[in-house]
Amino acid sequence: MTRDSKIFLIAAVAVLLAGLLAPHVLKNPFYFFAGYVILQYVVIATGWNILGGYAGYINFGAAGFFGAGAYASAFLFNTFGIPLLGGLVAACLIGALLGVLMGYLTLRIQGVYFAIATLGLVIILETIIHNIPALGGARGIVVYGPPPPAWAAGPSQYMFFLMLLIAVASVSLARWMQISWVGRGLRAVRASENAAECSGVPTLRLKLLACAASGAVLAAAGAPYPFYTSFVEPVTVFSLLIGLNAIAMPLIGGTRTWLGPVIGALLMASTQQIATITISSELNILFVGIVLIAFVALAPNGILGLVARRSRETPR
Repeated sequence: MTRDSKIFLIAAVAVLLAGLLAPHVLKNPFYFFAGYVILQYVVIATGWNILGGYAGYINFGAAGFFGAGAYASAFLFNTFGIPLLGGLVAACLIGALLGVLMGYLTLRIQGVYFAIATLGLVIILETIIHNIPALGGARGIVVYGPPPPAWAAGPSQYMFFLMLLIAVASVSLARWMQISWVGRGLRAVRASENAAECSGVPTLRLKLLACAASGAVLAAAGAPYPFYTSFVEPVTVFSLLIGLNAIAMPLIGGTRTWLGPVIGALLMASTQQIATITISSELNILFVGIVLIAFVALAPNGILGLVARRSRETPR
């Protein structure tokens, strides 16, 4: 194990321990409700970046995978009594399957055509959910989850820690993919897919792997959502805001490393939570759009790219 890997492992364990101890320090449940949303977007941004950042395939279908994961866990719990952890595993499998299916159908096209095709995935899934009575249709599904474990100190604290586990696992997966042969191959695809294929890189297999991993992580972000809100309906889980944030947060933090989406999600989601309380939740989309335009114009490589450029320009 390299030195960087040891540091990352220690940091991950420290974050999980801090999450376990947080309910004994913070007594206001609101902090855990808000923390859940922030961590949810860390997972969403990380999942999007596996395909959109590493491979360079801009994906507008993040909300489709998120909604599929949410409905999978809600349906399995209400119909078969499968607990949230079982629903989480099922959501990951469904997300990976959807990712591979989307990849087979759309990876032959690139650029704006690929982006439009992935947006179609959201529309198709939302339409399907609207027309299935067993999934509640347009009315949605009410989910009354079981009481949280005794050690969790409350439902909001339990959901917060569960999302923290998912976030740590997702970031760990993204980091492994970045530093492994998978990440090297995806960087070659992003630089020049034709050149990578001529060099012997298995481009199709790598892209399908990225689609599967991205879909699984995005679906994992949605799986706990019905238990967090006790309700799930199509308009919310297939929302434009989810897809917009999934793109904006990695671009703001930086798409070339696993750390960029984490930074972008922590900054943007925290700001959105503060804006929701102090101003209005309706302004979130406008705020994200303005910030995204500003970063694309002034810092196209995100915060990490801006820091790297400044460090190179600083005289030694």
